[in-house]
Amino acid sequence: MHVAPPCPRRYMRPMLDTNTNRPELPPEIARRRTFAIISHPDAGKTTLTEKFLLYGGAIQMAGQVRAKGEARRTRSDFMKMEQDRGISVSASAMSFDFGKYRFNLVDTPGHSDFSEDTYRTLTAVDAAVMVIDGAKGVESQTQKLFEVCRLRDLPILTFCNKMDRESRDTFDIIDEIQENLAIDVSPASWPIGMGRDFMGTYDLLNDRLELMDRADRNVVAETIEINGLDDPKLAEHVPEHLLEKFLEEVEMAKELLPTIDPQSVLEGHMTPIWFGSAINSFGVQELMQGIANYGPEPQPQQASPRTIAPEEKKVAGFVFKVQANMDPKHRDRVAFMRLASGHFKRGMKLTHVRSKKPMAVSNPVLFLASDRELAEEAWAGDIIGIPNHGQLRIGDTLTEGEMIRATGIPSFAPELLQVVRAGDPMKAKHLEKALMQFAEEGAAKVFKPNIGSGFIVGVVGALQFEVLASRIELEYGLPVRFEQSQFTSARWILGDKDEVEKLVNSNKQHIAHDNDGDPVFLTRLQWDIDRVERDYPDLTLSATKEMMV
Repeated sequence: MHVAPPCPRRYMRPMLDTNTNRPELPPEIARRRTFAIISHPDAGKTTLTEKFLLYGGAIQMAGQVRAKGEARRTRSDFMKMEQDRGISVSASAMSFDFGKYRFNLVDTPGHSDFSEDTYRTLTAVDAAVMVIDGAKGVESQTQKLFEVCRLRDLPILTFCNKMDRESRDTFDIIDEIQENLAIDVSPASWPIGMGRDFMGTYDLLNDRLELMDRADRNVVAETIEINGLDDPKLAEHVPEHLLEKFLEEVEMAKELLPTIDPQSVLEGHMTPIWFGSAINSFGVQELMQGIANYGPEPQPQQASPRTIAPEEKKVAGFVFKVQANMDPKHRDRVAFMRLASGHFKRGMKLTHVRSKKPMAVSNPVLFLASDRELAEEAWAGDIIGIPNHGQLRIGDTLTEGEMIRATGIPSFAPELLQVVRAGDPMKAKHLEKALMQFAEEGAAKVFKPNIGSGFIVGVVGALQFEVLASRIELEYGLPVRFEQSQFTSARWILGDKDEVEKLVNSNKQHIAHDNDGDPVFLTRLQWDIDRVERDYPDLTLSATKEMMV
């Protein structure tokens, strides 16, 4: 798989502020929990998202990814390709209430070809829920995404899914997380049986027995209050052969594994783990309660020239994603903005820092994936959508007047480059418009070579070419084809303006410009990069570009 490199250290967000001297957050901000769900493809992430919405009261029936007809239309997968294939290829945001808390959930692409979208999404959240498959444990994409979370100091809560199928030994799963990810694991629940014998879990935090209902996937588990592990009531509900093994395992777990330390969780040194089966709606509520109890409140946002604190009175927010044509009927572009501070009200005039122009935000929306409702207000920690016609780009900051810019939103050099051509040569202008839109969305890199006509498109993974071709045809009625390019990689040229010009003028066949007009060096071999580094020691060929504008 082609996967973008992890974020360099300079993209780290500020450490979680656990300083008790910090002003107390206003109650509306303190009740926010903004988090992403990360996993390897097919670990059950989208199903878990559906059940979150179900328990949050946001939907009546969870759409199952593998179900048919109406039930198949999962709320978080709104692109046609996602619905057809049952995979997530675009991050989507959802806001809903759970008890006294307000959850802002971002469902990220599980497929590694879309990891850049996930990396950017992780700049906009305060915590991550890591979903792992009980049979497979820690898989490669999970490990890569975990490393990015670690670089950003994000607290992580773990959900071990699919316990109703044949799973690995519980201790083996915990050991693998501890060894591969170098993080302490503290069980919040413990499974009773596995596969066909899986009947539920014991809630270690509340001394409760949770029994799964296999007959109805949308039924809340039956909770039985237990007075400790020696309560005879346990034997009434758990068969003898399962009870003996369970009691032995829990005793071992209590001796060998640490108990939950909320501070350690917030600092990213420890992850609590819940066991369950998302498709059977089991273990989901306990996980949600865990996010409420152990997840962080909205955190300070890294910015230049100063950090933005959530309790500040004035509104500031940054765009971490742009999605075009979420509603194909309206050809719209929606910028996803994370509010970093203040209390936003509909109709507010905010300063668009990059252009230094005022911008009235009159139709902001809150999301339930592709469904949306007008947002009359929002608070720090919330994610709102701003419909616009191309004024807003990834990395843009909106404020109540202060020239402050959010930082740390990365763009990665593509690993695959191909030339794109319109099926109808007369529609070259339409193709350019479509490509520029996708470049601003962050769906692909688009380079205009200095020599020759046409465009080169760069992506992280091959599936992105397929998605782009499909979207260009669906959204613009324009069939396209991708062809092999002579170039294999692209690097942004950083350094003194005169030196950059000298390199550009003497290497025209290697030079292109990205959609922002920044110069890019296209390479065929590693030798091309080595040659530039030797001949132009004061210049840097960078594999990343910070989208701070």
